[in-house]
Amino acid sequence: MSIEVANESGIEADSEAIVRLSRYIFDALSLHPQTELSVLLVDEEAMERLHLEQLDEPGATDVISIPMDELRPGTATSPAPQGLLGDIVICPQVAQRQAAAGGHTTDDEILLLTTHGLLHLLGYDHETEAERDEMFALQRRLLSDFLGRPAPAETVS
Repeated sequence: MSIEVANESGIEADSEAIVRLSRYIFDALSLHPQTELSVLLVDEEAMERLHLEQLDEPGATDVISIPMDELRPGTATSPAPQGLLGDIVICPQVAQRQAAAGGHTTDDEILLLTTHGLLHLLGYDHETEAERDEMFALQRRLLSDFLGRPAPAETVS
């Protein structure tokens, strides 16, 4: 399993926790052990450019997921095939504001956004109420189990 984290944001973040969380989710969702993931932390200016490029929307956002091989979760008896899961891009400056509004730490918010981004890479979405309920319930369960305590409230949309 290859999980790369690069922090170009200028804000300190716990890269090791991001890797540990990603590995935890890989195991929990039965992804192939050689699945590859990239997590990039960028400043607001870079995120704004990417948000416009990828989603044709102005302004910096908290997280963007860029899938590669369109992998889906596997099962214990039938793990997902090996492949490139994709890229998660997180803006710690936006995460800081969301964490303050949600009453939790920036590190917790970044882990929440990592979980959210990973689920998007695996095909989960929140376009409908049913999709949102499914994705956010899984997101809360995975992050709570990883943290060993309740996950912070969702501040992502």
